[in-house]
Amino acid sequence: MILAGVDLAWFPDKNPTAIATGDLINSVLTVVDIQPAVFGIQNILSTLIRTESLQGVAIDASLIINNETGQRPCEKKVSKVYGSRYASCHASNRKLYPNAASVHLSQELESLGYMHLSANKFQIECYPQPAIIEIFGLPERLKYKKGRVLEKKSGQKVLASLIRSLSGNNVLKLDVPAEFDLYFDEDHIDSLKGKTLKSNEDALDAIVCLYIAGLYAVGAEGRAYGDTGSGYVWIPASVYRLLSCTS
Repeated sequence: MILAGVDLAWFPDKNPTAIATGDLINSVLTVVDIQPAVFGIQNILSTLIRTESLQGVAIDASLIINNETGQRPCEKKVSKVYGSRYASCHASNRKLYPNAASVHLSQELESLGYMHLSANKFQIECYPQPAIIEIFGLPERLKYKKGRVLEKKSGQKVLASLIRSLSGNNVLKLDVPAEFDLYFDEDHIDSLKGKTLKSNEDALDAIVCLYIAGLYAVGAEGRAYGDTGSGYVWIPASVYRLLSCTS
């Protein structure tokens, strides 16, 4: 089963979007491609359409926005659960994003048969920050996006190591071939700055989104905060808790 993870930029015409694709066979998800800088919603859509036999995609972006102001109900619910762990949601509404590229992308995918929260050909909205908390059993949000450059580099190196550790996960193993080692290399991350550091962050986020798609595809436990009418976010349950239940 071919899957994709998309770290969608808020304004994808001006900022890069990262896309990771993988092949799920039984309980092993193998990364097959990483594109760290795709510009423009049509190019993003084309990239997904050109991915042969794509069956599911997890997207870090607000895919359904029907509220005029404030936060979507799902954002309030996620913030209530994860706010104390510094993983609250930003606000999405039509006033802030009257022609949201993320909504357009989602609608185009739906027209191609990728239905929200479907058991077959699917698309799901995800949010890496709380997902990382659950997948790796962390007490709070992993800090790799904001702060000083050294702090962001340190956070990326921790995230890279955590992603690598999924190779031994009994719920869903993640196989990252050697051709993608550079994204995880500590010396390489230390050498980055500015846009190149952000690009590496985007690539790692896309891999997390891909892994979330994999967990959803194998039927791992998770929760959809919200619904397909007002918007939702699918967050996996703690993989560590799932391991203890299956061991």
